[in-house]
Amino acid sequence: MTAQAAPAKRTAIDRFLAIVERGGNALPHPATLFALLALGVVVLSALASWIGLSVAHPATGAEVQAVNLLSIEGLHRMLTGAVTNFTSFAPLGTVLVALIGIGVAEHSGLIGASLRWLVLSSPRALLTPVLVFAGVMSNMASEIGYVLLVPLGALIFQSAGRHPILGMAAVFAGVSGGYSANLLIGTIDPLLSGLSQEAARIIDPAYTVSPLANWYFMIVSTPLITALGWWVTEGVVAHRFPDTPTASGEGMDSEQARGLNAAERRGMAYALFGVVAFSLLLLWGCLPAGSVPGAGFLRDATTGALLKSPFLSGIVAIIFLYGVIAGVAFGIGAGTIKSDEDVIKGMSASMATLGGYLVLVFFAAQFVAYFNWTQLGLIFAVEGAEFLKSIGLPSVPLFIGFILLTAAANLFMGSASAKWALMAPVFVPMFMLLGYSPEVTQVAYRVGDSVTNIISPMMSYFALIIAFFQRYEPKAGIGTLVATMLPYSMAFLVGWSIVFGVWLAFGFPIGPDSPLTYPAAAHP
Repeated sequence: MTAQAAPAKRTAIDRFLAIVERGGNALPHPATLFALLALGVVVLSALASWIGLSVAHPATGAEVQAVNLLSIEGLHRMLTGAVTNFTSFAPLGTVLVALIGIGVAEHSGLIGASLRWLVLSSPRALLTPVLVFAGVMSNMASEIGYVLLVPLGALIFQSAGRHPILGMAAVFAGVSGGYSANLLIGTIDPLLSGLSQEAARIIDPAYTVSPLANWYFMIVSTPLITALGWWVTEGVVAHRFPDTPTASGEGMDSEQARGLNAAERRGMAYALFGVVAFSLLLLWGCLPAGSVPGAGFLRDATTGALLKSPFLSGIVAIIFLYGVIAGVAFGIGAGTIKSDEDVIKGMSASMATLGGYLVLVFFAAQFVAYFNWTQLGLIFAVEGAEFLKSIGLPSVPLFIGFILLTAAANLFMGSASAKWALMAPVFVPMFMLLGYSPEVTQVAYRVGDSVTNIISPMMSYFALIIAFFQRYEPKAGIGTLVATMLPYSMAFLVGWSIVFGVWLAFGFPIGPDSPLTYPAAAHP
């Protein structure tokens, strides 16, 4: 009779991760969570109404009382408003339109070919920063960074004589840890701005938040995350994964590591021509009227200004057109698109992945609408603002605290949109009453949400990344992945928070027509 091996002693980090994993797994599906929250708002509205909860409106001074939805009138309102709550939910249309265009570019092979070209054409000494940068840029096309770039990073590093897990870590840091950095606008931007706009209208019914609201900050964040990811990879993580011969990576798709073929190179040339031509058309429309014949047709028709112009207001449609034009041009050149049917297939493929998202949006829309109808959002915002005013925290420590709160919440609820749909109706109005704009609150949220993505077991691709790790380290598990990525998470948190604090202290604009304060003339 053989003796059984003693179980391995669990480390402190293993015990902590087990708690995080159990806590996250105990949460219901995000759609179910929002359904329960909507029900909770209905019950809470009745309790708040019965005890006479009220506040003075911050703008008019009028008394704002909680509205009871657990009544005949409330029932009628919920029944008749269910459809319009869903169809008028701000993030819904913007995400669908943007994804239709991006779907064509992805289906044609343009995005995959572009990322391969970027990585494979880089010199060996710059492989690490290029992989991190490519990971950051891949965020504009949803999940392609996880399914294409992460395994590709392993193959590229292995072919260069380096440990493949090191390549995966660098890419994963860029894709997931740098989720809120980019040089371009992606599908997450209109989604989050729509949620911020819904929340801001609790205080100001006419307030709008542009998908470009955080663009300047995102642009500056891109080289920051690239540099931090490069430093952590080479200065910290590389010591754990030395450059020695490793497993061959059996099971990985080595086809991903090949260079562009002649058809793909021709497609890239076609796509470049299409993008340049469309960009020149947009530039013509954005030039001041009278500077060249016909210029200025995308500027504000009344003031001639570029801010609040059709160009900026229509940025989602422009993202759609860029995706379609570049995707179709690449597909024609590469032979992956032969008819309009192929274009429609690409659009349909992107829509086919949104079934779960649409269900989530339906319940999130009801929750947000109920929260607004009951006046609880305004009441909580006023009370919370008064509490924060009594503490007297300066702006930088206040927002650093919010970043840390978001980073901690991300360990238990991985979806960026679901988490913001829950947090925005409380924190956006609260910070508006303290004198801070919805745009700057959204930036702080995005920083906190991004930095712990790479160590959150609740992140939707966490299990996939573990599976990639196990192809080179068969015993790798959650602890292996978190131990590898924790240095990135800490570096991103510290570095990004410092940059955000400096940004806030100097009052730099975070995006086109995106003030730091509310109202714009305020100076908290």
